[in-house]
Amino acid sequence: AGSRVGSGKMAVTLEQWYRSMPVVTRSYLTLSFLTTAGCALELISPFSVYYNSHLIFRKYQVWRLFTNFFFFGSLGMDFVFHMFFLSRYCRLLEEGTFRGRSADFFYMLLFGSALLSCVAPFINIQFLGASLTFMMVYVWGRRNRYVQMSFLGLFSFTAPYLPWVLLIFSCMLGSSPVVDLLGMAAGHVYYFLEDVYPTMTNRRVLSTPAVVRYAFGQAAVDGPRGGGEERGGEGGRAGVFYGQ
Repeated sequence: AGSRVGSGKMAVTLEQWYRSMPVVTRSYLTLSFLTTAGCALELISPFSVYYNSHLIFRKYQVWRLFTNFFFFGSLGMDFVFHMFFLSRYCRLLEEGTFRGRSADFFYMLLFGSALLSCVAPFINIQFLGASLTFMMVYVWGRRNRYVQMSFLGLFSFTAPYLPWVLLIFSCMLGSSPVVDLLGMAAGHVYYFLEDVYPTMTNRRVLSTPAVVRYAFGQAAVDGPRGGGEERGGEGGRAGVFYGQ
């Protein structure tokens, strides 16, 4: 009986955690899990979702522009690793500098996806979800430059160095750095156009389309956006794999 009660509480807690996510984070996490699990269970084929410019623009298989961002490989530790960072930093952004502006956050993901899709054919990358996740980590780090991080309790660093620490860790595990570097490049372009360029010229390049704001029920926002600092974590500290 005790085990049933414990499992019931765990299920309730998991459901509460899932429902507490903001809309864009919850939607992206759900689509990523369903797509990856569907491929693992052979309900759908990875060959039907991967990015292929020839099939998209010559065969009009336009769904590939979106579905390639939802596949994260086999259901192993790499998948868990990416889901952790996706749920964590996607949520931190949407609930932090994008609080109350889910439309602007969604537009950031659209902008990043468009950049990645333009570059992908030249470097032969078929799935861009990991790069988009790294873009979010990069933007969060740049907007939280005073937050102290801890990597597995081994050493501490500030948030802007988080993408570089993860890049080195990924390379140590034998992964190619191209996917992560691509996401960092997309994140830097967005950060520059959204946070740096407007302060230099008093002109804003990126503006969320009215139709996107309408879909999310968000009014237009005037003045500076997204440059504020988040303190994230207790006492302005956070851990890469655990809170510190």
